[in-house]
Amino acid sequence: MSTVLIVEDNDKNMKLARDVLQAKGYQTLEAETGEEGVKLAKENVPDLVLMDIQLPGINGIEAFKQLRADPKTARIPIVALTASVTPTDRSQITAAGFDAFVSKPINLKEFLDTVKRLVEGRAK
Repeated sequence: MSTVLIVEDNDKNMKLARDVLQAKGYQTLEAETGEEGVKLAKENVPDLVLMDIQLPGINGIEAFKQLRADPKTARIPIVALTASVTPTDRSQITAAGFDAFVSKPINLKEFLDTVKRLVEGRAK
């Protein structure tokens, strides 16, 4: 069973992502801050990380950089999950090197397709 770490500070968004992923057979881990997300990723090495960008404490881009800098977590696919979809935000997220980008509110088909593609790509 594949494990997905959801780093999200909004309860409704967390519940939606968790419920949808668990219904599709994924195991989920949850963190509400960037620091907690980095800690959980290092402890559990999930198959995928869904990273909100606007987080309390360190933001999603900083958490992403910390995960990429650690050899243990450097190869985990990380998806930016954000409501910030201005061209500037998108270019910052792309420049940081995220594996994919999912905008909120979540389009369930696009969300699940992205998760499946990245998790299966990692399993190969």
